[in-house]
Amino acid sequence: MADSAAAELLLETPLASLHRELGGRMVPFAGYTMPVQYPAGIMAEHLHCRAAASLFDVSHMGQAELIGDGAAAALERLTPADVAGLKPGRQRYGLLMTESGGILDDFMVANLGERLFLVMNASRKHLDLPAIESVLPAGVALRPLPDRALLALQGPAAVAALATLAPGVLGLSFMGVGAFVVEGLPVVISRSGYTGEDGVEISVPAEGAERLARALLALPGVMPGGLGARDSLRLEAGLCLYGNDIDETTSPVEAGLVWTIGKRRRMAWDFLGADRVRADLDNGPRRLRVGIKPEGRQPARGHTPIHAPGGAPIGEITSGGFGPSLGGPMAMGYVAREHAADGTPLELMVRGKPLAARVAPTPFVPHRYAR
Repeated sequence: MADSAAAELLLETPLASLHRELGGRMVPFAGYTMPVQYPAGIMAEHLHCRAAASLFDVSHMGQAELIGDGAAAALERLTPADVAGLKPGRQRYGLLMTESGGILDDFMVANLGERLFLVMNASRKHLDLPAIESVLPAGVALRPLPDRALLALQGPAAVAALATLAPGVLGLSFMGVGAFVVEGLPVVISRSGYTGEDGVEISVPAEGAERLARALLALPGVMPGGLGARDSLRLEAGLCLYGNDIDETTSPVEAGLVWTIGKRRRMAWDFLGADRVRADLDNGPRRLRVGIKPEGRQPARGHTPIHAPGGAPIGEITSGGFGPSLGGPMAMGYVAREHAADGTPLELMVRGKPLAARVAPTPFVPHRYAR
């Protein structure tokens, strides 16, 4: 009874009926029912994205826009990203911070000229929106966009395929963003994604999402991809998943995300949680996020304890699994700083038995962004 009640509380994206039509296996994720895979299977979907183009439904993500003079300065109270320096037609990855210097969420911000366009995690949008609202001065408005869907078309053939419907996308470089019309629908397209491959994310009015998805799936070389492939792709790319690899306890420094802190911001230190970030930079954090390659074929999953060889616990796996393109197991996790150098031997305690592993550089599979 409780399970059926929980299922009734799950939200659906505008593409839910299409997922079922395509044979998607639906599972709960971040308050939504989402396809974890299609009949081809996670391995095939993953490899297809690396070879051609895959379409992912990411409509569960939060979308919003900030409008008004001073919008960038207001947002900079919450993030160490350089939002004010973001040129029109460009997008940037950033972190929303907590007062204690942890990460409230990671997000994307794009400058669309007359407004800032934000994309945030589904599981955190209920916290992000009030946090942003709380720092806005008079004259700046936050407008959530629950009536928009978000599609990710990813892979080396993605942009060329989309260009048959919207030739202008060929003019976008990595992290470029613009307004387009595709299949008669007004969309916002950014050349970005969460797979390590070239590709785009497309914000589209919810009522037109299924029409657009069908048009994209009809393009040569495009097949649907589910949450399972999206996760193995992002892990091979060394990209963080909020709630696993970063959370409110994690600082940007120990997470290896110092590059998200704008140079100008490191002079003023005027963002929420700056004291901890500054202290971590000055003194070094106690722990660091690292890539990990287990020996053999057995993967180590999240929460697996990490030990020094034959010794004491030094950390924990935060994400782990098998890399179809890598051809073996891979993981990310946090270890004490003195054990964080590439090549450092580790022991992963899998079901109580030690599994030999080493610290490895990320990404595990090279990024192929259109820079």
